[in-house]
Amino acid sequence: MTKLKMHSPDLTQANIDKLAELFPNCVVEAADANGVVKRSIDFDQLRQELTGSIVEGPQERYQLNWPGKREALLTANAPIAKTLRPCREESVDFDTTQNLFIEGDNLDALKLLQETYLNKVKMIYIDPPYNTGNDFIYEDDFAETSEAYKLRSNQNDSAGNRLIANTEANGRFHSDWLTMMYSRLKLAKNLLHDEGVIFISIDDGEVSNLRKICDEIFGHENFLADFIWKKRTGSNDSQNMVSLDHDYVVAFCKTNAAKLNGVIKDSSNYKNPDSDPLGPWARDNLTCNKTASERPNLFYPIVDPTTGIQYECNPNRVWAYERERMARNIAEGKVIFPKPGGTPMYKRHLSELRSDRKPFSSILDTTINTVATKDLRDLMGGQVFDYPKGVELLKQLIDQGGSTDDIFLDFFAGSATTAHAVMALNAEDGGNRRFVMVQLPELCEQATEAYRAGYRSISEVSKERIRRAGKKIKQDNAGSPGIDKLDVGFRVLKVDSSNMKDVFYTPDAVSQDLLSDQVNNIREDRSAEDLLFQVLLDWGVDLALPIAKETIAGKTVYFVDGNALAACFDEGVSEDFVKLLAKREPLRVVFRDAGFATDSVKINVEQIFKLMSPGTEVKTI
Repeated sequence: MTKLKMHSPDLTQANIDKLAELFPNCVVEAADANGVVKRSIDFDQLRQELTGSIVEGPQERYQLNWPGKREALLTANAPIAKTLRPCREESVDFDTTQNLFIEGDNLDALKLLQETYLNKVKMIYIDPPYNTGNDFIYEDDFAETSEAYKLRSNQNDSAGNRLIANTEANGRFHSDWLTMMYSRLKLAKNLLHDEGVIFISIDDGEVSNLRKICDEIFGHENFLADFIWKKRTGSNDSQNMVSLDHDYVVAFCKTNAAKLNGVIKDSSNYKNPDSDPLGPWARDNLTCNKTASERPNLFYPIVDPTTGIQYECNPNRVWAYERERMARNIAEGKVIFPKPGGTPMYKRHLSELRSDRKPFSSILDTTINTVATKDLRDLMGGQVFDYPKGVELLKQLIDQGGSTDDIFLDFFAGSATTAHAVMALNAEDGGNRRFVMVQLPELCEQATEAYRAGYRSISEVSKERIRRAGKKIKQDNAGSPGIDKLDVGFRVLKVDSSNMKDVFYTPDAVSQDLLSDQVNNIREDRSAEDLLFQVLLDWGVDLALPIAKETIAGKTVYFVDGNALAACFDEGVSEDFVKLLAKREPLRVVFRDAGFATDSVKINVEQIFKLMSPGTEVKTI
């Protein structure tokens, strides 16, 4: 039931609505005198519509602009003082898996991954909010300058998880969505491999705007395709009698070195009934789609050397080869002559094919997503997520965008279909694809079946879906070669404030009692493993590398990927312990700054490693 307005009509907005009907190109989203973004009129454009001469105004240029674009650039570039904290109890096969599930704001996650996965991700797939007027989007905070942000870079993010309903009544309906997407896509591009591809699911509402911001971020020359897929089998109700049955998957590559893999050609029709020494063959067309007037050199009769029968050329579809080449084909037995009245065919051998693949169609298989909701419901035991993408759809895109040993990223993970598809493909072809999922712990509404089933956030649904999918894939493929070694695990890492205490103070805020905090600069609630993962981030080390924990001279030492990195965060580190560690010759070693037994030990650490392991890089936190 709607409520009474209890106020007189807003005649200004009514007039804007009237003008929008006559001149929709003159209605824009712009900031008013108070800085509030709302629908307004571009008066220069309106004057141009109402005059017969050029109206002087701002310099014209081809670009997409909106309120908040500069702020989106600012927030993409601004640093954050956050980290990723491991959560073993929510993970599966934490010590051995190569997969990651990151829980938190995807803007923060993308920033934290910049060094570790720079140019390493082969394919990104995202299914962001479609901006239908009901979806929730991220409300990023642009309230301060980059310099101001750096000054307080060690404090917590007071905004927390920022989700707002982007209703069509919002004055910056399109602007908010574009701002959210722009900063995230700019960061995502850095993670893509030079031969990497990004696929973005979208509907008619924002597909044109998405194309424009992707043109700007990735370059219009790197546009691959707008793939179309049918999202329903029956028509839907519509006031304008148009059933919107399809959505899009917009694809861009990072550089022109990238291309899709294509589809394996069907070679089942290649046979060898005549024991041809060149191997299997199939009948193929001997003509081309040209007329005699267009290609007179391809218009001539040919003769069967065995029967002497002459075959005339069709003037509307001439031969595919010139006379000399055709004569050579006939002499080599490459032309199959039929009975009189038939059409000669080309004998194409399988070995002649330049590639075993053909181009991937921009019209996606209409059956690949029709059972997505049912499949997820069967797996999870209920309708815990609305409008999931189908596993088969993602398997096709993953197969096109990467190879069997690549990293695949989805930073709008939702129900984690991408992770499910990666594991399913690995089970099919024995691949070692890895996934990185990012999902905000968006709260499930109490009225939803997910909440009634015990899930308090979308990220809980995502993680449970991966657990169940992994088990089912192994059960369904029991007995298949290598299935026991299939990686169906994932490390859960959660975006959180920095492990370091707030250490930036203005001069008038410093007091004697704060000096003790400078000695131990680690937050009290952080574990050694928390510190280890922040070190991995800072050093740009792969977050999925195997981690081993050993005790050396009574101290706990973490070894990452063998000797790639050694970390000890215990207190009371002595020279004898440092010498024992140096004998292991790690590539990198890190200690806690306040962990040395004495100042002399701290001073001598680098000298010890220079003597015993000169290739080791030494750092402290």
